[in-house]
Amino acid sequence: MERRNFLKVAAATGAMVAVSPSTITGELRADDGSLFQSYEKVQLVDASGAPIKASSLTKEENYIFNYPHVSTPALLLDLPESTKNEVHLTSESGDKYIWKGGAGAKKTIVAYTAICAHQMAHPTPDDSFLQYCKKGQTTMAYDGSGEVKGVGGVMVCSSHLAAYDVTSGCKNLNTTAPEPLASIIIEVAEDDTIWASAVLGPDRFRDYFKTFKPELKKYYGGKRAGKKHVSGTATMVALKDFTKEMIQY
Repeated sequence: MERRNFLKVAAATGAMVAVSPSTITGELRADDGSLFQSYEKVQLVDASGAPIKASSLTKEENYIFNYPHVSTPALLLDLPESTKNEVHLTSESGDKYIWKGGAGAKKTIVAYTAICAHQMAHPTPDDSFLQYCKKGQTTMAYDGSGEVKGVGGVMVCSSHLAAYDVTSGCKNLNTTAPEPLASIIIEVAEDDTIWASAVLGPDRFRDYFKTFKPELKKYYGGKRAGKKHVSGTATMVALKDFTKEMIQY
C-alpha cells in the first residue's frame, strides 16, 4: 500500500482507544464561543498505528493528518523555537479570539487546519500548494517585513501567495488571506503522546464541503463520508510521503 493512501484508510478503519478528559478550558474560547469547537479527543499515530511521541518529531517537518473530519487536512509542526503566547487574532468577520501558544515542554508544537483562508487551497494526495516554508528558505509570498524577520519560517499557500505566521496562531501576514488559519488544539500527554481535541478560529469547513464535492468522492467516497468525525486515532505522516508533488514559490 502506498503511504499517501494511509490517511484515507485510517479514517475508515482506525481503532478506538481510551480517551482521557480534555484539558481544554473556556479560556480558549472567543467571547461568544463561536470560534471554538471541541471534538472527540484523538491520538496521533503513525502509518503502522503506533502512537507518535513528541520527542520523535523532526524539527520544521510538515506533518499531515485529518481532523476533525476524515477529509479535512491539518498540518503539524515542531518549530525550532517557542511560539508566542496569548496572541489576539481577528476573523474576517471581525470576531476576536485568543490563541494560547504552542504545545509540548518547550511550546514548539503547533497544528493548523490546512485549508487556506483565501480560496481554500489544501493538500491532496496529488499535490499540495499549502505548506510550511522552513527558516532560511526564500518564498515569494512574504519578504520578511513586519513581525517576522528574515526569509522562511512561515506557512505559505503558493496558489495565490498567502502567508501565515506559525508562531502566532497562523495570523495572516499579507492581504492575500483575509484571516488566520484555524488552529487545531494539540496536547502532549505525560507519556509524550500527542492528541488533538478542538478547533480554534474560523475553520471554513462548510464551504470546503460545498466546493470540493468531486474531490471528496474521489478520495473519501463522497461528501457524507468525508464529513464524518475522526474517532479514536488520527494517522499522521510527513507531507512529502502523503502527496505526489509539493509546490512552493
